[in-house]
Amino acid sequence: MTSAAAALGADGFSNVLQLPQARRVCVVMVDGLGKALLKQRGGHAPFLRQAMENSRTLGSAFPSTTAASLASLGTGLAPGLHGMVGYDVLDPDQDKVVNQLGGWDAKVDPHVWQPYPTVFEQVAEHLPVTTVSLPRFAESGMTRAALRGSSFRPGATSHARTLAAAEALAATDRALVYLYFNELDKAGHRFGAASAQWGGELEELDSDMRRLTRQLPADTLLLLTADHGMLDVAEEFRFDYSADPALVAGVRHTAGEPRLVHLYFEPDATAAHREQTTAAWRATYGNQAWIITREEAINRGFFGQVDPRVLPRIGDVMVAAREPVAFYDTRRVPETAMSVVGQHGSLTKAEREVPLLTLAAPTKRR
Repeated sequence: MTSAAAALGADGFSNVLQLPQARRVCVVMVDGLGKALLKQRGGHAPFLRQAMENSRTLGSAFPSTTAASLASLGTGLAPGLHGMVGYDVLDPDQDKVVNQLGGWDAKVDPHVWQPYPTVFEQVAEHLPVTTVSLPRFAESGMTRAALRGSSFRPGATSHARTLAAAEALAATDRALVYLYFNELDKAGHRFGAASAQWGGELEELDSDMRRLTRQLPADTLLLLTADHGMLDVAEEFRFDYSADPALVAGVRHTAGEPRLVHLYFEPDATAAHREQTTAAWRATYGNQAWIITREEAINRGFFGQVDPRVLPRIGDVMVAAREPVAFYDTRRVPETAMSVVGQHGSLTKAEREVPLLTLAAPTKRR
């Protein structure tokens, strides 16, 4: 999004992706469309598959989950600064795990939790900025934290959103439009990314993008990317780790997602106790997951630069799934959560590599 702003001529942004200059830019965000999945299921998307020939690969934020990646898209910052470091994480002020996506905590002020100005807020000083998304996201905590600063056009269906984006682009001679699709992610979670339902949603997306390109005004750059990929986890590889006392000994809170678990120790847990629990995880699941301490994750740059206010939101230990497995704490989540098929959150290429497709480019000026 920062490169898109630079391509539009907005001051203060670096065009790292070297996007062509344009009067209008539309960034399409497809929730859950990993590069590997687009390659595997490309038969369902001939229009997007053709664009893959000259595409680039981007990396999602860490964890590879919507809250972290959309916040990085919206702010241009790494999770260690914007603070959206998981699906749900510890709020140290409340000593409570809070959701950062669909169930925002009433006591968490989005502007305080994520205090940095968004790209939308900065660009809106120079030209019209529009978000086209589902109606329920208009005033959500996630939107107010990471994507605030644009005018909002709701669309309940993918067709309605495509039409709204085309109208917003045509309304002025300069514009930045953000267009969001969540249908693939929903189908993947429920049925799996290998399912017929997921393929059907990809076909619908392909049709939407083909139609949108035909409706674009001149001098428009149309880009498509994703927040994360996805892989399917078979039922027998969805583990309830809370059933093993050794894995939760001295752990006060658990958070994150099934493929990137955050473990927060009791404040009085000794170093020996912490090491013992960490060792128990490595002994039990070390062949299927990376067991990473907070210090190791920060030193390896997973979260980028980390603001001191964000540090306690990150787990003392993180369990990052390496194989197609998922980890649940059924003391904290309903048993129905273990029915989710498509999963993401960890470090694998399937989860972190996403495409950057140029679906339409401005005509070169003579």
